[in-house]
Amino acid sequence: MPLKAVILIGGPQKGTRFRPLSFEVPKPLFPVAGVPMVQHHIEACAKVPGMKEILLMGFYQPNEALSRFLVSAQQEFKVPIRYLQEYAALGTGGGIYHFRDQILSGGAEAFFVLNADVCSEFPLQEMLEFRQQHGDVHSFVILGTTANRTQALNYGCIVANAGTQEVQHYVEKPSTFVSEIINCGIYLFTPAIFQHIGEVFQRNQQELALEESSNGWQRAEVIRLEQDVFTALAGSGKLYVYKTDGFWSQIKSAGSAIYASRLYLNQYSKSHPERLAQNKPGGPVIRGNVYIHPTASIDSTAVLGPNVSIGEGVTVGAGVRVRESIVLHGASLHDHTCVLNTIVGWDSTIGRWARVEGTPSDPNPNDPYAKIDSETLFRDGRLTPSITILGCSVTIPAEVVILNSIVLPHKELSRSYKNQIIL
Repeated sequence: MPLKAVILIGGPQKGTRFRPLSFEVPKPLFPVAGVPMVQHHIEACAKVPGMKEILLMGFYQPNEALSRFLVSAQQEFKVPIRYLQEYAALGTGGGIYHFRDQILSGGAEAFFVLNADVCSEFPLQEMLEFRQQHGDVHSFVILGTTANRTQALNYGCIVANAGTQEVQHYVEKPSTFVSEIINCGIYLFTPAIFQHIGEVFQRNQQELALEESSNGWQRAEVIRLEQDVFTALAGSGKLYVYKTDGFWSQIKSAGSAIYASRLYLNQYSKSHPERLAQNKPGGPVIRGNVYIHPTASIDSTAVLGPNVSIGEGVTVGAGVRVRESIVLHGASLHDHTCVLNTIVGWDSTIGRWARVEGTPSDPNPNDPYAKIDSETLFRDGRLTPSITILGCSVTIPAEVVILNSIVLPHKELSRSYKNQIIL
């Protein structure tokens, strides 16, 4: 069956919670577990038999980093990959409606839509098989997972028939408890979905025509799949939910990138054992799952892990300890530094005997259905303790301590900081 996939990558004004890291690289290209975030999606789509084309859709200006990534991904995964640029932010449904001719060209019988800011096992093949067993050939499938009762309110909630898994009710971020099954932002559609999105588009146009006195900033093309389409489709016999027990998390903030990195590194033991570093004579001490780029230079007395990702050209000195962290390309950790729960930005330098540490924002380990909370940056006027983030080209002097802080790019610090945003 000819298939396509659409990956929604958003645009530059999104990713504000991902700053200062999203200043340097579009968020979808931020490395998680050693490869760009969106590469995990592409890899999963390329494995599905019959995948004819993968389309990235968003409103980033086409840039060198994105073009380079697309060329190398096409070569690696042997699938045509293109970027379709929206002229404005059109919402999750508006973008695919605007480019519907591109999606339908080549006669795709079904297509996946994936949000770029989620990490998952991507059970795409299972979703296809599920659709064949349930519903007719024109039905649509949402990937769902179980959340705990309080956190479910932060997501789209799905009420489904226990026997058939047909979606009977859908509410985006309800104010009171609706269901523990939440929307994972991964969908399987057939071309028939465009008729339903088209109805929303027509309705929006009529409403805007009636409100000509409005400021004119609204667009009929801005359509949200979740609120505008799924809410209407629920209970019509056309929408089903496939529940996964595999891992899933959103990647909204930099803190959630470290958690997503842990989930992917853990999966590598099954899917990509070659990406995980091993203890070797004369090599650094590896604890748990660690990714090290082949070009990185690591002293044999360093101790790395668990859950560490070391990027291209990184230098790690003698006696360095790194745990639960992402070290991005070109960074340099001098002798005896300690880096915990931190993202070290591109080309940053941490001086000897310095300690850079954050507070993890992990889900509750005792609750199997807990998800990561998207913490607000401030609470009661104070910075919420979170992971420490060093922007690109930050210099930390020797023997200082940086704790729960965010350091913007190109800063040269002269002393210790705690719970600060360093501008």
